[in-house]
Parts: sequence; C-alpha cells; structure tokens
Amino acid sequence: MNSDLNPEEFAVFRKFLVDACGILLGDSKQYLVKNRLTGLLRESDFSSIAQLIAALRSDNVPVKLKTRVIDAMTTNETFWFRDNSHFEELRNVLLPAWAANPTGGTLRIWSAACSSGQEPYSIGICVEEFFRYGWTGIRRNVQIIGTDISESILAEATQAAYSEMALSRGLDESLRSRYFERYQDKWKLKPEITDRVRFQQFNLLKPFAALGRFDIVFCRNVLIYFSEDLKRDILTRVAKVLNPGGYLFLSSTESLPSGLDLYETVRGPTCRYYRLRATF
Repeated sequence: MNSDLNPEEFAVFRKFLVDACGILLGDSKQYLVKNRLTGLLRESDFSSIAQLIAALRSDNVPVKLKTRVIDAMTTNETFWFRDNSHFEELRNVLLPAWAANPTGGTLRIWSAACSSGQEPYSIGICVEEFFRYGWTGIRRNVQIIGTDISESILAEATQAAYSEMALSRGLDESLRSRYFERYQDKWKLKPEITDRVRFQQFNLLKPFAALGRFDIVFCRNVLIYFSEDLKRDILTRVAKVLNPGGYLFLSSTESLPSGLDLYETVRGPTCRYYRLRATF
C-alpha cells in the first residue's frame, strides 16, 4: 500500500472536496488528507492514494466511493450543550415567547451538520425541560430536524445510544438520570426526547427547499470549513427557509460574513445570535 501524496494529487483532492461538499482545505493539510485516506485504503481495493485520487478525478465517481471519502474527511467533533448559553437562551427566552403566542403553530428547529446527534438531542432536552419546569400551559408540537452529510455518523445519531465517555462531555448527572437509561454497555435516550427528533442525510451545497421552513436554525461549527463566498451563499439560503422573525445560531466564535445584511444581531444576557430582518 502506497500512502504517498504529491502536490498535484493534493490539489486534485482539494478541488474534489470543495466541489463535493464545500470543505476548503488549507495549504498545510496534506498530512490530514494522507492520514484520513490511508485509513480508507485499508478498507478498499485501491493500492495507493494516487490510484484513489485518480478514481475521484473521473467523470463518473461511484456514489459509494464519494460517500466514503467524504465520511473519512468529515470532522465529527461534538458534545452535549456545546456553547451552553445558546441552549439557555432557547429555553429561557425563545421557547417561552413561542409558547405564549396563541397563533403560533408547530415550532420547527433545524440542526445543520448535527454529527452524532448531541446538538439536536440537546435541543430536544431543552424543549422537554421547558415543558416540565418552565411552562404551565398546554404542551405544543416541536419538530427537530438533524442533518449531516455523513451517512455513517447519522446512523450513530439515529441509535441515540452513547458511551460513558460521550455522556461525560457536557451532560450533567441530573439530565442523564432523567432522560437516559442503561442499554447494554451504553446509555440510550428515552422516547420523550428521540420522538421529537428525526435525521436526514443532507449536503449543504444542495437546495434547502425540500427541508421545509424553520423557526430556528442552529448552523454552528460547520461554516468554518467553507470559503467566505460559500458561507455567504449558505446563510443567504438559510434566510429563505426561515419563517418571518426566525432565528439563526452560529457558534460563539463565528460571525456573519461581511456585507450580509439579511439578519440583525440579537444580544441575549450571555450570548449573541441573529434574527431574520423583517424587511427580508
């Protein structure tokens, strides 16, 4: 097995990845490509990275190969209640405002690039906590959609079963005891959380219309892998599927691309997020 990677092959692979899923690799990421593709070689019929990249360069790349390569290159770093101030704002501000509006219908929330499910399930736990402890009215319908480009990571998310190590990252003991139960050697989320969440394989380069419309979009820690032009394009298209007055959450280290004026900044007690402008 030959795992060498020359500059021309790296350039070809960078273009493939941008065209396939929008991820823009930096000039110094040859080591990352080599490491990820070497692991893939062990599970394939290719004898070298050069042979694999040549296959990706063809006009008719097999869908299965394309999917496996994207899976190998996708970073699936996530944990429970990441940027916890966003979840506090959801529970303490946005959910009460929605529940108190008698004319509002089903609340739809999109978790883009949801990885192994911790973000949409954290949203689901927030919703359940709000209805149990922060609301005395009638429960209303909330739908949470989690999407990711990686089919393998979505398969994990759908199982809703996590190791002790995974639960230790951001989940406190009280929430574990309320919403998880022992399942073989893992911990499985209870139906009151999973029933609100569904998952769908989705590429952010594709049109969003098929997903429907949303009131809140979490698009955190994914745009950092894209070019400025692609970030602007994605957030422009997010605006088109947000309901009037809908909200957008980016990560605490991200901001809107310069010149994008479709959103106005909302400054909560502990975090910053964005609302679709009324004039959009």
